[in-house]
Amino acid sequence: MNRLLTYIPLAALAVLVLVGAFLLTRGGERQLFSEGMIGRPAPAFVLQRLDGGEPLSSEEMAGQPYVVNLFASWCAPCRVEHPQLLAMQARGVEMIGVAYKDRPADTQRYLDELTDPFHAVALDPEGRFGLELGVTGVPETFVVGADGRVAAVFRGPLTDDVVDQVIMPALEGRVG
Repeated sequence: MNRLLTYIPLAALAVLVLVGAFLLTRGGERQLFSEGMIGRPAPAFVLQRLDGGEPLSSEEMAGQPYVVNLFASWCAPCRVEHPQLLAMQARGVEMIGVAYKDRPADTQRYLDELTDPFHAVALDPEGRFGLELGVTGVPETFVVGADGRVAAVFRGPLTDDVVDQVIMPALEGRVG
């Protein structure tokens, strides 16, 4: 009986490791969180602009569909998706960029190097606005409908397929 008691901590540890591995490897959790944002009102915001002008606010964007793209100069996948943002700009998509946990000088260099596709660039140096959106990392893209509700969410770098099948239909009110 005494010998059996010595194996209980080891067995408990093994169970914890197995449960942890299961939770880390299942893929649906991230998708469920994204889907949970759809249909909710987008958080109200007042954010300092990169160019130092008047703060950018949700009131300024009210009544029109638009895209919020959270990015950072230190984010390698953000560089990968940048051509998609430029293509969306060429299609006339109204986009605001939010520099997530980035220094303004680094953000400006990044946009100067790659070209600025945004209607406005706002700063979120502490990540507070990102927290309100439920950001898990950058890049992340949110479509806000004319009604002020989140119409679509995409976590990760945008691709042609994502833009055509998720972002554009949401902007046109065909998703949600």
